[in-house]
Amino acid sequence: MSTPSSVDASYAERLRTKESVWWKRLLDVQLPYRLHLRRLELGFVLDVGCGLGRSLTNLGGAGVGVDPNPDAIAICRSRGLTAFTPDEFAKSEYSASGRFDSLLISHVLEHLSDADALALITQYLPHIRAGGRAVFITPQEAGFRSDPTHVEFVDLPRLEGLSRAAGLHRTSGYSFPFPRPVGRWFKYNEFVLIARKP
Repeated sequence: MSTPSSVDASYAERLRTKESVWWKRLLDVQLPYRLHLRRLELGFVLDVGCGLGRSLTNLGGAGVGVDPNPDAIAICRSRGLTAFTPDEFAKSEYSASGRFDSLLISHVLEHLSDADALALITQYLPHIRAGGRAVFITPQEAGFRSDPTHVEFVDLPRLEGLSRAAGLHRTSGYSFPFPRPVGRWFKYNEFVLIARKP
């Protein structure tokens, strides 16, 4: 049996099915996450690993998404979002130095080894302006266990190490939406690290 991959068409379909559950729409479960992202005032965002575009949607479309899953990118575009595969992004008008105010990498780094995570961050940092911010979001224990494509558990100390190795300056790190112990059983609790590009 092959190892599941976040680049497979089945992964994009799994995400689409999960987000379309009736009670999630009825209760607007994205509200706290939407308000949280908007409070950060990230400006024009480069959302790396954008998936189906949840964060871009929560930001009112104020940015560009990049994801290696072409099926996820197709869904983003069907929703009116600007999104590209990595190769398409590299050839696009958006692939310019300092073009974006912020880099958002949400629920991505746990899919990678440390070396690959650092390579991903440093690949896209040149597109962020000097003084811009990088926001890294990863799941806590329950969320990490919920997806077989997760590779590494990336907590705040690990995020700080990656951020430092990429030449960024940490400005804050915290647990969201609930205090840290809740993440052991609530799969939507997240680590959030914010850093500034010199």
